Amino acid sequence: MDTHLLSIITFVPAFAALILAVFLRGDDAAAGRNAKWLAFITTTVTFLISLFVLFEFDPANTDFQFVDEADWLLGLKYRLGVDGISILFVMLTTFMMPLVIAASWNVEHRVKEYMIAFLLLETLMLGVFMALDLVLFYLFFEAGLIPMFLIIGIWGGKERIYASFKFFLYTFLGSVLMLVAMVAMFTEAGTTCIGGCEISLLTHNFGSESFELLGIQVVGGMQTLMFLAFFASFAVKMPMWPVHTWLPDAHVQAPTAGSVVLAAILLKMGGYGFLRFSLPMFPVGAEVMTPLILWMSAIAIVYTSLVALVQQDMKKLIAYSSVAHMGFVTMGIFAANQQGIDGAIFQMISHGFISGALFLSVGVIYDRMHTREIDAYGGLVNRMPAYAMVFMFFTMANVGLPGTSGFVGEFLTLMATFQVNTWVAAVATTGVIFSAAYALWLYRRVVMGDLIKESLKAITDMTAREKWIIAPLVAMTLILGVYPALVLDMIGPSVAALVDNYDMALEAAEAAVQTADASH
Repeated sequence: MDTHLLSIITFVPAFAALILAVFLRGDDAAAGRNAKWLAFITTTVTFLISLFVLFEFDPANTDFQFVDEADWLLGLKYRLGVDGISILFVMLTTFMMPLVIAASWNVEHRVKEYMIAFLLLETLMLGVFMALDLVLFYLFFEAGLIPMFLIIGIWGGKERIYASFKFFLYTFLGSVLMLVAMVAMFTEAGTTCIGGCEISLLTHNFGSESFELLGIQVVGGMQTLMFLAFFASFAVKMPMWPVHTWLPDAHVQAPTAGSVVLAAILLKMGGYGFLRFSLPMFPVGAEVMTPLILWMSAIAIVYTSLVALVQQDMKKLIAYSSVAHMGFVTMGIFAANQQGIDGAIFQMISHGFISGALFLSVGVIYDRMHTREIDAYGGLVNRMPAYAMVFMFFTMANVGLPGTSGFVGEFLTLMATFQVNTWVAAVATTGVIFSAAYALWLYRRVVMGDLIKESLKAITDMTAREKWIIAPLVAMTLILGVYPALVLDMIGPSVAALVDNYDMALEAAEAAVQTADASH
């Protein structure tokens, strides 16, 4: 289906940001209120348009759909499209952004610029999940750093400058390696490819219907080096252990809405990159590095869970929890089977709802008490029963309680990893126990017990606005937990095609090696 619908979805938020920048004047309360309403209406309209794409999407068709393309500069292509893997990340982005804007209603400092930053960030995140051109993907992927850098650096906490620069430098340096690999890949393209195919240097698009870059087999160890370069960029973005240290600082210093976007959407770009590039384009490199990556994932799950146990800051604890949950994602992806990749994608979607809700929950009490220290709270159930119920629900979902979406992704990835490496699965399973320990420890100290602190005795329960923001996240976590087929049926055919292409590429590479050995 040829349409401009994806371009409209992608650039409507940027257009609204331009309107805010050019036409909205003044820094008074009325201007700030108008900026909030325009941002909220824009993100809601973007979500409604994306629903049309979701309803018209055909999961059985593994090709890219709603393709929008045009020639660009120097022979490059502007090309957008969605398949079964990317459509849900697009929906996650458009679903979360109105909630993020609504959660920012109390922001009073430089409101117009704040809303512009989030609107531009939405455009860039959507571009990452829709881009079908390697250069276009890289531009969206890198440009997304700028609004997030500003959000942390301007509207963050006391150490916001340190956290914003650490975030930027980590993710930027990782992406530089991907750029080097892209240049090397375009140089190699047209020289060596399975079956002797010729690849034009100006043909950079990828996908199930265009195999220009899928299945490239660079001779010798070059493919493994290219895989590692792409891997460095996506591993930092997820983030994987041991390049995860920027995330807790970024989360702690970011405003509540920034933490929600960071956890719910930005981290998913790393997993999406693995699925879109690492497995299809560098199958031999992925196969070589899989044992190491599986063990790195298992270590991440256990280590960051133990680190979360000793945290005194609620946001930092949830941030380390996110690193542990992303360990299940990388395990599932590099198990490289249907069950594993299904579980990894499900885990990313589920984590988007659950972690976003947890950061919103922290924001609720931070707005009242202006502290995230766990020791400052206790006994909130006595004054905030609705909050206690919501926080308990998402705490259980974060642990992976059956009946919530958190259970499905972890179970699938562990089952898939068990088929590939029993010891890795066994070590990772202990992380589930640790997650219950830190999550229940947090809940016990913040919510349960007697209300003995004088500062908490006047605290008020969730407002109607806060309840309306959290309600859709409760609904999605329950629906996907009870009926995971909503996601699994959507992604199944595209994941099956990805796994088949990966297996065929490995078989072809092995046959090429055997042929070369025989000729010698």
